[in-house]
Amino acid sequence: MLRPDISPTFSSVPAASPCSPEARSQGPRYNFGLQETPLSRPSAQAASASSPPGTSGAAGDRSGSSSLPGHPPSALPPQGSYFRNKRSFAENTHASNVTLGTSSSSARDSNYPQILKSPLCAGNPQRSGYKSWTPQMGYSVLTATSSSAVSAHSPSVIVAVVEGRGLARGEIGMASIDLKSPQIVLSQFADNTTYAKVITKLKILSPLEIIMSNTACVVGNSTKLFTLITENFKNVNFTTIQRKYFNETKGLEYIEQLCIAEFNTVLMEVQSKNNHTLFGVLNYTKTPGGSRRLRSNILEPLVDVETINMRLDCVQELLQDEELFFGLQSVIARFLDTEQLLSVLVQIPKQDTVNVAESKITNLICLKHTLELVDPLKITLKNCNTPLLRAYYGSLEDKRFGIILDKIKTVINDDARYMKGCLNMRTQKCYAVRSNINEFLDIARRTYTEIVDDIAGMITQLAEKYSLPLRTSFSSARGFFIQMTTDCTVLPNDQLPSEFIKISKVKNSYSFTSADLIKMNERCQESLREIYHMTYMIVCKLLSEIYEHIHCLYKLSDTVSMLDMLLSFAHACTLSDYVRPEFTDTLAIKQGWHPILERISVEKPVANNTYITEGSNFFIITGPNMSGKSTYLKQIALCQIMAQIGSYVPAEYSSFRIAEQIFTRISTDDDIETNSSTFMKEMKEVAYILHNANDKSLILIDELGRGTNTEEGIGICYAVCEHLLSLKAFTLFATHFLELCQIDVLYPNVENMHFEVQHVKNTSRNKEAILYTYKLSKGLTEEKNYGLKAAEVSSLPPSIVLDAKDITTQITRQILQNQRSAPEMERQRAVYHLATRLVQTARNSQLDPDSLRTYLSNLKKKYEVDFPRAEQDSEKTEE
Repeated sequence: MLRPDISPTFSSVPAASPCSPEARSQGPRYNFGLQETPLSRPSAQAASASSPPGTSGAAGDRSGSSSLPGHPPSALPPQGSYFRNKRSFAENTHASNVTLGTSSSSARDSNYPQILKSPLCAGNPQRSGYKSWTPQMGYSVLTATSSSAVSAHSPSVIVAVVEGRGLARGEIGMASIDLKSPQIVLSQFADNTTYAKVITKLKILSPLEIIMSNTACVVGNSTKLFTLITENFKNVNFTTIQRKYFNETKGLEYIEQLCIAEFNTVLMEVQSKNNHTLFGVLNYTKTPGGSRRLRSNILEPLVDVETINMRLDCVQELLQDEELFFGLQSVIARFLDTEQLLSVLVQIPKQDTVNVAESKITNLICLKHTLELVDPLKITLKNCNTPLLRAYYGSLEDKRFGIILDKIKTVINDDARYMKGCLNMRTQKCYAVRSNINEFLDIARRTYTEIVDDIAGMITQLAEKYSLPLRTSFSSARGFFIQMTTDCTVLPNDQLPSEFIKISKVKNSYSFTSADLIKMNERCQESLREIYHMTYMIVCKLLSEIYEHIHCLYKLSDTVSMLDMLLSFAHACTLSDYVRPEFTDTLAIKQGWHPILERISVEKPVANNTYITEGSNFFIITGPNMSGKSTYLKQIALCQIMAQIGSYVPAEYSSFRIAEQIFTRISTDDDIETNSSTFMKEMKEVAYILHNANDKSLILIDELGRGTNTEEGIGICYAVCEHLLSLKAFTLFATHFLELCQIDVLYPNVENMHFEVQHVKNTSRNKEAILYTYKLSKGLTEEKNYGLKAAEVSSLPPSIVLDAKDITTQITRQILQNQRSAPEMERQRAVYHLATRLVQTARNSQLDPDSLRTYLSNLKKKYEVDFPRAEQDSEKTEE
């Protein structure tokens, strides 16, 4: 959830011209209940002129769209009682996203005046074109507009758009608010380089204003998204703000604070949204390299059983040896991004600049920091037992680590290390090189020290001169500046002395500087440039000497990232009851559950069994809407991936057959980029599966054929099923077409499964309701017309539901016919199942002789029961 960190506030005075001196002196005009703002309304006219709606723009970061309606204007307190205190505000606007402050007239009235205050409007009443603004005092990013800006036929939507970076590249976050309607719509979606979805959504919204990050709008280096939007929306105002104001933490706070109770599930949808994935469930890595390794493994799981079992052995040892787990985790957490460090070290800069020099010095300090962790890591792994951990211990005994570190220490101070904080790191870089190596460098560093001491002394003198609690602060952007935290009562006339300039205030904290301090900062920067230049020359010479030994660091990077991932797997196991998987020719999961659903839901998800073999490799799953079919399919896929990357899985027992590919056909979206309808997209996905699946595939198909009419959908599904049955792939096929369940008459390797539901009496409505058990059982579902039952509890008009029931009854009489399997087919089925069980037992059985004898005896009894039953059916048929 990315959104600007800004807080509009309601004004307590009558409205003025948006850019008049009165308006500018009033301060922020809007408040969403974040502070007490008692309002007095002398007249209805004044009230109607000074309470326009407003909100902070933000880009949502969640798949799909979420609507956050606020209270309608009629729900607000009566005139003269607006927001007396925080409690009364909360009672009236609990959890609403945007609550419009209105007078007795409706916010939907086109004559309702909208006066929106922004620092941009000062001296520039008519806003147009592209503006840039950095919020500092909690002002709204909404622009100054006339009352016609929100008239019935003019644009009234303000949209904030942000594009993901790094791993989120290609993801678009968007938030929009219609000034005529008190609701915000948040959405996140993936888009390609044409940005067709963004442009389409914006054209639908017809925005009055678009808010974007200033990093996307850099003159001469603007992003493609910004360029396309400006080309397609030439008459729309653009406002840019610093990217840091697209703030996830603040956004979540606003949702929790302003969303009405009926829509409070929105918070769950956007909160920790990146954790609602398998990556989020397993990601307890401590280093960027470990995080990347985990992500790449999830996208491309292993197919080699030996390698997987070596990883599982490591996870098992980490779980059994608590000292090893915490010791290893402590060391790994101190590593930096070794892979990125190596990438930067080997790069040759195009030109020598101050930034390049500073970067090389930092990298050398980071390299020293990394190499000093090799010995602690080696000591931690010394007593490990598993082959993989022993192999990593052996890789750390490479003598080149010591050679590189010794060379670095001849030039770099022993106490030079990586530190957090820009001032701390600046000090480390200045004094990284040992003294007496370069006489001019030593002189420059003494000069720098004197300047820093002078700055501290000057600020101390200013504090004594004005009797103020001043302290020295530092930032990479401003250099040294002055900060003060105090109550305004200690300031004469509530103002700082005139000597201080560039004053900014956040709550009761002031930040400012002075002309003398600016000059001293310039001297400090000049001295730093000299230091960095001379240090850079020494560092370059040192790096040229160690390049021939640097290859060992690639092994170190691989070791650290793999250990980090294995630790993450072990950590995930400690938080839930996962079990170590086995690898056979059978997919058998006892009481398995959905790992992501476990993370999201309050209660532990319902567990289910899965048993798929070569003899029963095609499962048709039926059940009512919302009974758990799609969740179950995804659960199987997630458990398969977890097992094949070397993680434990959420179950009491699990056995997997190695899947070389996992094919899914689940979503029901269309694709506007390729001009594909929902049905065409279904066909393309199924065609890909049919052309590429083999006997080592896991195939999951959910609701195939729903994009066309029923008869054609059933025909396509039946044909697809028959083709997949010719393979030995493990296939789970969820469907609402009950006609497909009859395919088990012809194919003995087909199993029908369904999700159970119970019927309970709803006392409040005096009707029968469906209780979902989410339990998977054998056979096809006996539920009829469950779609109508789901429609009945929705907001569909009762007359529509009654008509639908009558029509469904008539169609059912005409189409559905009971089918019974032939006795000969039942006999063949019994023989087939006996044979497949015997083959499976011969391949995988680890039972002792007595247990095996008992199992085979029970198998024989089951066959004797099934076969006579088929004979009896045959005799009845002949009679």
